[in-house]
Amino acid sequence: QLQASGGGLVQAGASLRLSCAVSGRTISSYMGWFRQAPGKEREFVAVIRWSDNRAYYADSVKGRITISRDNAKNTVYLQMNSLKPEDTAVYYCAARYGVYYSDPKYYNYWGQGTLVTVSS
Repeated sequence: QLQASGGGLVQAGASLRLSCAVSGRTISSYMGWFRQAPGKEREFVAVIRWSDNRAYYADSVKGRITISRDNAKNTVYLQMNSLKPEDTAVYYCAARYGVYYSDPKYYNYWGQGTLVTVSS
């Protein structure tokens, strides 16, 4: 089970940290964050490889967003800085075994989503 939290309403330029706690199963090879804005398809934000902390980012968030993990807490974080109105979306954490993909269709396990709203 993946439990996402940390969303909220913030002003442009603010920061938020999302958390995704994993319970009831072993940690997957890749854990990541995806987002879906109203009327748009779900898109890749960031993924981390659990074994060695290698991170992958969408071009649109590079330099503003950092994905990290805490082994002891079985938790993945998404630190979002300098938020923009276009970052407004429901953010989902997800997991997969095997090799890396950025396409959300290859992720088998999903959390319930947490809403991030950035006002201008």
